[in-house]
Amino acid sequence: MARHLTESNAARERETDRKARWLGASVAAVLVVVMVVGGALAVLRMAGVPWRHMAGAMMGKAAETQAALSGGTSGSQNSDSGSVMTADEANRRYPHTASPTDFNGNGKDDYADIVAGARKDAEAKPTYDDDYYQGGYPPNDRGACTDLMWRAFREAGYDLKAMVDADIAAHPADYAAVSPNPDPNIDFRRTGVLDVFFAKYGQTLTTDITDRAAWQGGDIVVFEHTRHIGVISDRRDASGTTYVLHNMAQNQRENDYFAFRKHIAVTGHYRFDASKVPTDVLRAWR
Repeated sequence: MARHLTESNAARERETDRKARWLGASVAAVLVVVMVVGGALAVLRMAGVPWRHMAGAMMGKAAETQAALSGGTSGSQNSDSGSVMTADEANRRYPHTASPTDFNGNGKDDYADIVAGARKDAEAKPTYDDDYYQGGYPPNDRGACTDLMWRAFREAGYDLKAMVDADIAAHPADYAAVSPNPDPNIDFRRTGVLDVFFAKYGQTLTTDITDRAAWQGGDIVVFEHTRHIGVISDRRDASGTTYVLHNMAQNQRENDYFAFRKHIAVTGHYRFDASKVPTDVLRAWR
């Protein structure tokens, strides 16, 4: 009997020791994560990076993780993936309205150019970066959702930065959030500013993503007014829902984001109309 009691006590001691080691390892892992994140933030802060930009970059990574965990598909960019409707079928079921403008005179209408420019950025997959840069533009291999926008419009011949800056200067009351202290180095990279700009100089369309025919390649989509922005692709999934060209640090920058079980709420849908832009605001890329 004494021997059995001794073995039982020894077993309990081993189990207690195992739990203690597991708890210690878990606490150590948490401390390492806290130290790494804290150290990274400290380095960025010493480098002069504003807190708001640190949060933006971290939010981009968080958005990628959220997209992966929320059950969204991978959003393959390959037309042979089986999930993408053929171009012929898409054109038959959802006839595309071409832009009446070919601003850069390259033989392609503006909407086709905007899609092409957005796709170039999506395929290049620049490192997510919403930091502040003197002169406004980030390096070519870096950028945020708003950088995909000016790069898309550059392909069509427009200088989106110059147009936004000119419009803020000419109509400050329209941009109450930034007009007291406009900053050309960053204003054109603010989603809320672009939301105002495209609402003024585009057709305002439905935000109902189930109205598939209303969404066409080259359209602008805004999420939660100031949170995220992208360009509607000319590709559709098998159900006819358009893909989105956008940068939230995800692996596939052209994906079926509207089909994700969870996604940021759509608050703006615009189709750019160059005829609405006054001559004192219209700027060509040079």
